[in-house]
Amino acid sequence: MRTLIEVKDKNDNNQLIKVSPFRPEIRKTNPHKHNGYFEIIYLSQGGGTHYIDHKPYPIKPPIVFTITKEQVHHWDMTHMPAGYVLLLKKEFVDKSLDKELKRLLTTMGKQPAISLQYSTVIEKIFEALTEDNNFMVNEGLLKALLAKIMDSTTSQPQRSTNNQNIYFQFRELLNEHGASTIHVAHYAKLLHTTAQNLNASCRKTNNQTATQVISEFIISEGKRLLFYTDQTVSQIAHTLGFVDSSHFTKYFKRYTSLTPVKFRRTTA
Repeated sequence: MRTLIEVKDKNDNNQLIKVSPFRPEIRKTNPHKHNGYFEIIYLSQGGGTHYIDHKPYPIKPPIVFTITKEQVHHWDMTHMPAGYVLLLKKEFVDKSLDKELKRLLTTMGKQPAISLQYSTVIEKIFEALTEDNNFMVNEGLLKALLAKIMDSTTSQPQRSTNNQNIYFQFRELLNEHGASTIHVAHYAKLLHTTAQNLNASCRKTNNQTATQVISEFIISEGKRLLFYTDQTVSQIAHTLGFVDSSHFTKYFKRYTSLTPVKFRRTTA
């Protein structure tokens, strides 16, 4: 019986950033989360499917996958893979004063699969990151890596504004601590701003209200627990901070048009 989603920690030596070659023996894995780090995976070879939050992404190299710490993923590979895996701890991002680096990380975190038009320089930067432990060097290499990946997808960089900063801090707050309430004022207070400013930031940066951002986070986490575990609806409701299962069911149906039970049946 799956009552919890498996959590893996590949960074057992607690490095702030760790880059290593993708292990060629990995073909099939069980659904799992990562223990407090952001993962960037570059594949120059391989085939099959990569599932992120139960959504299938074809493995068509050269390709980059990003997995945030709250997401669940697993592999179903049909061909031998080759590439690199980058593990990034939140402490590395906190230590960095480079706002553009942080913006690039947030932008990439919204794109689970990024098909590359070219990869030679990207592969060389990954290789360089395996050889150095100096923070400033790694900070520069990581920024170059992210910029090259985004450049390969023809995405144009955007300047980070104060509104975007508030929005990104809000998302990080949810990812770090979960959604303990649906009330916008609670998060605004934690972010040392007003509910009006938080709403304006969410609208300007992501065309959503703060309430919609919270509900999207709660529904995504609810879907993960329904799909990847055997927890009852009551247990999931409690985990997500609802008073009882009926409140969670109404909330879930409002945003998905399905009850939690129906969602579980249709995705089983």
